Amino acid sequence: MKPHGVGEVALLFLKLGTIAFGGPAAHIAMMRDELVRRRGWVTDERFADLMGATNLIPGPNSTELAIHLGYDRARRRGLLAAGVCFILPAALIVTALAWAYVTYGQTPAVEGLLYGIVPAVIAIIAHALFGLLRTVIKTVWLGVLAAAALAAYLLGVNELVVLAAGALLAAGVRLARRPGAHGLLAVPLLGSGVNEQLFLTMLKIGSVLYGSGYVLLAFLRGDFVERLGWITEQQLMDAVSIGQVTPGPVFTTATFIGYLVAGPLGAFLATVAIFLPSFVFVGLLTRITDRLRSSEWTSALLDGLNAAALALMAGVSLQLGRASIVDPLTAAIAIVTLVLLWRTRLNNAWYIAAGALVGLVHVWLS
Repeated sequence: MKPHGVGEVALLFLKLGTIAFGGPAAHIAMMRDELVRRRGWVTDERFADLMGATNLIPGPNSTELAIHLGYDRARRRGLLAAGVCFILPAALIVTALAWAYVTYGQTPAVEGLLYGIVPAVIAIIAHALFGLLRTVIKTVWLGVLAAAALAAYLLGVNELVVLAAGALLAAGVRLARRPGAHGLLAVPLLGSGVNEQLFLTMLKIGSVLYGSGYVLLAFLRGDFVERLGWITEQQLMDAVSIGQVTPGPVFTTATFIGYLVAGPLGAFLATVAIFLPSFVFVGLLTRITDRLRSSEWTSALLDGLNAAALALMAGVSLQLGRASIVDPLTAAIAIVTLVLLWRTRLNNAWYIAAGALVGLVHVWLS
């Protein structure tokens, strides 16, 4: 396939990195809207396969999906452009908030913005889920598998266990249906100064971290609060909060901590270190993703992984919805956004902007 221009990839993911509030599920929904629904750069099936495949490697899944989508569009230059441009807006915003935090002892309030933005994001996620449903849930069996995965997640089962079980069960059922099927299943898995230690510690976290922001919190607490003693528990919680309420990857929490530890240079080093493994892992993953559909059992494994990943996305959106749709106004924002998504082809940025405006007006009037 002939690669396309890297400029269009850079501009798209720069925009997504600026408006992508709401965490990984929201990021994935916005990427699907832009790349599948609006631009037709990839099919829903290809998008679902990449979404599932990124769950096989450590690191921030939505950022890795952006990197892989960039590779699909413009090869290696697209890989770098998509990843850097998706990360850059959040890193700059978090660095500015870290400066305000260090200078004034607090960060500017953003709760009013989020009051209106998050319900709109819930609608964007719901729209993407319905769009992916027919592509991912190809059979009744995969529908049952997805429902079981959703139930397991809501009951508190670890995300990695849900994903692994979904992949292995689907592959096992496919092999069991083959005459004379036998054999074993295999899943492809892939000290010094302050600045140097900061870089190496963040590099280690980015290289081994699977799971949600709560897992990231555990790693950061163990290294930066307990082992190194560079930040306090309160500073860690403030860093995680900033990572969650700003657009783009939640992993920019590392940017905030880097600034607290070593100023602007620390913010830069921490950001590069925690995201660098994702570029390496996706670069390796691009070599095998296409082959996952080439054999019967790996294709079944990917089907199960996609179904479980879709169920996790639904589970996260349900939890986010319960926390953010708290009154008639937030419910109205979500419903109106969902209707407009179905009836128009407006860009997601307009829904985010409208939600932010409603949130600001609500705070001003209350």
